[in-house]
Parts: sequence; C-alpha cells; structure tokens
Amino acid sequence: FLLLLCFYLAGDAAGMSSSLFLLLSLLVPTLMLEFRYHDNREIEQYLLQVSADNPDITHLYSIGKSVKGQQPWVLALGVRPRHHAVGVPEFKYVANMHGNEVLGRVLLLQLIAELVRGYRDNETWSLQLLNSTRIHILPTLNPDGFDEADTNCLLGQGRLNHNGVDLNRGFPDAFAGLRKQQLNEEAVIGWLRSETFVLSANLHGGAMVASYPYDNSDQGSVWMVSPSIAPDDDVFIHLAKAYSYNHASMHKGNLCVDSGPFQDGITNGYNWYKLEGGMQDYNYIWAQCLELTLELSCCKFPEPKELPALWMENKKALLAYIQQVHLGVKGQVFDGWGRPVQNAVVEVKGRRNMCPFRTNQHGEYYRLLLPGNYTFKVSYPGHKVLTETLSVPYGPEKYSAMKHDFKLRRIASTTVRAQAEPSPSCNNSLLPQGGGTAARSAWYGLTVGLSLVTVLQSLMD
Repeated sequence: FLLLLCFYLAGDAAGMSSSLFLLLSLLVPTLMLEFRYHDNREIEQYLLQVSADNPDITHLYSIGKSVKGQQPWVLALGVRPRHHAVGVPEFKYVANMHGNEVLGRVLLLQLIAELVRGYRDNETWSLQLLNSTRIHILPTLNPDGFDEADTNCLLGQGRLNHNGVDLNRGFPDAFAGLRKQQLNEEAVIGWLRSETFVLSANLHGGAMVASYPYDNSDQGSVWMVSPSIAPDDDVFIHLAKAYSYNHASMHKGNLCVDSGPFQDGITNGYNWYKLEGGMQDYNYIWAQCLELTLELSCCKFPEPKELPALWMENKKALLAYIQQVHLGVKGQVFDGWGRPVQNAVVEVKGRRNMCPFRTNQHGEYYRLLLPGNYTFKVSYPGHKVLTETLSVPYGPEKYSAMKHDFKLRRIASTTVRAQAEPSPSCNNSLLPQGGGTAARSAWYGLTVGLSLVTVLQSLMD
C-alpha cells in the first residue's frame, strides 16, 4: 500500500497507470457475493474489505482464537460502529457454531451485504435499523469445524471443534453447574462481558424451528413432554413467532421428515430435548441477553444451488428479528447525586430471573417486554428501593423501546439497605460490564491498519 501511495503522490509515469489500477481493484467495494460456501480465508477477506470500504458504518474485530488459531471475526454495523452509545441497544447474530451446519455462514454474509447496500441506497428500513441499533454479526464461531466438515445432510463430520468438543455443551449451566470451556466458548463469554447485548440469535441447521429457553431444567430425563418455563416466556414466544411467521414457511411447523411437527414453527428447547451447557441459556441467565436458537434448514449442508432460495426465505425474518430489540423499556438509573450507577438491580414484578437484571457501567438497563402495564422495583446500596408502574407500548414499529430513567433517593440514616441478592446459581463475576472496551483495546492494531486503507481510499476520491 505504501509503495502504491508513493507512486500516486510522486506522479511516476512508469508506475502510475498500473499502480492506480491495482489500488482501485483493492478498494472497490465487494458487496456482490456469489451464492456458494466461502472458506474461512475468503470470509475474512470479505469482512476486511467491507470494513475498509465502509468505515462510517462498520467496525471489524475478533473475539479471540480457535484451537487452530483462526479468528472468529465479528462485523459491527451502525452509525456508531466502534463503540457503545447510551440508549442504542446491542444485537448479535452468531452462525456456524457446529462446523457442519453451514447455511448460517451464507445468510449472515448476505445480510451484511444487504444492510450496507440498503444504507448506501438511502433505503428507509436500513437507515432506521443502523441509526437505532448496533448490530454484531459473527459468521463462523467454529472455523476449525468447518474446515473438517463434509457435506452429509444429517450426520456429517465437522460438528465439533478441533479438540472434538461440542461448543454448545460447555457453557456454565445454572441447572447443572460450571464446566470447562473451550477457547471458542471462552471467547463468547468474554464477548458477553464486554458488550451489553440485549437480543441475539444462534443460527443452526438440521431442522426448521425457532427454539427458545430454557434448554435445561433441574429435573426430568433427556426426553420431556413439558417445557422448562423461563420468567420471560411470553417474550420468548413472541420473538420465536416473529421469526417463524416472517420466514417463508417455518411457521407451518412440519417441514422436515426427521423432526417436528412444531406448532407455529417454534418450540421450548427443553420440550424438544434436554441440552446441558448451551449458549442460549447462558446468554439469558448470566448475560441478560435474550437469545433464540434458529434451526434454518432440514439439511445441515444444503446444496449450493439451493442457497439463493434459502436466502430469500430467511431475508425478511432476519431483518424483522433484529427490529425486536426495540421491545419494552430502556433507560438509566441515577443515584441521589444524579450520577448513573452500575449494578443497580432492575426487577419486573412477576418475573423472578435467576440473575436479576442489573445496570451496566453507563447505568443503563434494557428490558424486552410486550405491551402492557408493569411494576418495576429498582434497588441500589445506600438508596431507598424505588417502585414504579409503567405502561409499555410496542416499540419495534418506531425503532425504539420506551425510554424511562429511574432516579433514586438516598437513605438519610447510616443504615444501608441491602440490595436484592441473586440466587445461588447466579455468579456475578460472569455478568456483563458493557461498553466494548475489551474488544476495542485488543484490536486497536487492526483498526489502525484499516484506517490506512481508508486514508488511501480518500486520496482516490
């Protein structure tokens, strides 16, 4: 790049023409994706190119390394892509957790292209999404598994990581205890601590259904006939239907011969089968991020010729689901001096979460709730417990949850009122801190490198 820049600035007649051609070829946007399975190196190159071409709305970072040293790359999209902004909810999509379940890789690359194209074309839906939301897209959590995968529809190799471990069985489990994590799982846990994620989906294959928590329970055997109900069950059912009914056919519920039928194309995870150590329950219980598992194809490795149709079947649902991050209420909690406070407990009457929802380092809280009246109880050491009842409207249509700040009053006496304590299954050290500082500091070097590309591009404009 520096050699090409020198040619350009010096006006070298011999090298000018060929150098400019090469420079332009490196800087031309590559948003037109072929419908095929791109290998890990191609995905990395594509994400680097999109980030370099669109520094105002994208930011590329890695959350760690796989067993073989490959990077799980994440592309953040939004009008403030590099850092969290107060009041702007964080959303994420994760794909390819099982290396041989590959459709999600293709869908998320296409989604990136569609979001950027829509924004550049000034299309209202994209402008509204990127102005109101910070969207994180991780196309492959298990790049090692993909390298080892074959194209078998149901039982093929590549599901596990390079150590032969299922990445969706190693997360801390409130029902079954802590367990040893793989590098990929440790990376996700660190990621959840660095950002205040509000809503998420994990893209899988091998069935056609939107599955929601809980995946596990503290009683029963492997196969159950009753669900394991989460405190926010009504919200989870709404979210699952938001995807299944915006999908071309998932809501029919009987699309795969070897799974289902699923009423409305959704299922409680535990009611389908018991899963210990899953990422979905971990997100919800410990990171206060509501996550679904989206099974998006009967075949784990669909034929390439099917990919354009599969994208069109999922496109509307993928976008509609992101919009649901604007359900409910959001705001900040302020102490008696008017300062936003971290770790204030924000509870909703009738929803006893294993880990009470707490404010992040900016004093923010986000609660996904359906329209209705809700009583909130807010507590923080040295302050009176605050109880307020709010009437919550439907936010997604306006791309914003209801905003409401809680202002606490100090206790006059020296006696400090105790804060609501989490249940024994809740480990506060695993709760998110928010703000994205870990990801930003770890990948400062990458940002500098991409900035150089941006400077070169500006010289050509």
